[in-house]
Amino acid sequence: MMAPLQLCRENKTNTHLISGSYEQHKITENENLIYSIMDKKEKAKEKKEKRRQEISLLRTIPYTDHQRWWTSETIAVVTGANRGIGFEIVRQLALHEITVILTSRETGVGQEAAKVLQEGGLNVVFHQLDITDPPSIQSFVQWLKQEYDGVDILINNAGVNYNAGSDNSVEKADQVIQTNYFGTKNMIKAMVPLMRPSEPGGRIINVSSKLGRLSGRRNRIENAEVRKKLENEELLSEELIDGVMDTFLKQVNDGSWKEGGWPNVFTDYSLSKLAVNTYTRLMAREFASRPEGQKIYINCYCPGWVRTAMTSWAGHISIEEGADTAVWLALLPDQFVTGKFFSERQEINF
Repeated sequence: MMAPLQLCRENKTNTHLISGSYEQHKITENENLIYSIMDKKEKAKEKKEKRRQEISLLRTIPYTDHQRWWTSETIAVVTGANRGIGFEIVRQLALHEITVILTSRETGVGQEAAKVLQEGGLNVVFHQLDITDPPSIQSFVQWLKQEYDGVDILINNAGVNYNAGSDNSVEKADQVIQTNYFGTKNMIKAMVPLMRPSEPGGRIINVSSKLGRLSGRRNRIENAEVRKKLENEELLSEELIDGVMDTFLKQVNDGSWKEGGWPNVFTDYSLSKLAVNTYTRLMAREFASRPEGQKIYINCYCPGWVRTAMTSWAGHISIEEGADTAVWLALLPDQFVTGKFFSERQEINF
């Protein structure tokens, strides 16, 4: 018979072995999980890179005469276009022999930007425009009417963001919301009466962001009631969107915004783009009833994390790539797509 002390020692040894085996098993499980996550990230990265290469190739393929619904008489307006993505959108549209109106809040830098493109032989015209200033919009509308009798393409690119990296200040939230959402909305309202009747229809493209997605897992509105209202196509209205933005700004002013269930990252910027996305859906619904020959198609897109001054040159996407989807949407030969959200020429969820 085994002595009690010996039995105790043996049990202790067996327990140690079992415990060690369990710990080793857990380590192996954790390693497999890490490798699985790394593998998924690597595959996603490879897929994204493949898509970027495909788009780069597509950009080199010229439109056929049958696809070209536009001429040199086609008028495109691009807001906030003195630099960055806006400037590149102007350049790419002008390369397709479209007449492009480059607008900028500041006259000097806008004129210089237009001059650079004009010296390259492109048909680009400058006009001052501040989308947050109603008199500036009105002045632009009158000039556009007088000089061109209307517009065919509107690309709402003008926008601001004052956060970078892990910053999440709402110190300038009012300016961000007023520019990115209300300014964009005011431009759409001002330009719709100037959209020239045509078989291909007018085109409106709103530059937005994935940060403004209702369906986003990492940066969405946590307030389920608000999210449900914004998701509901039947309940959707301009008053509802404005009301959500006004509620956020009131909470910013009284210091309670952190308890409001708003997005966790780039809060004011994310909300402004969410409003743009939602308003895009709303306007697509309203435009749907317009008769043939007077159709207007409106979509929004995310250019990605582009290397521009707004991202402090920290982005991983080139300006050429960032501008591509806007130009692609503007020039679609058969424009039956409206009220959708795009990234890299592919539709994504709101």
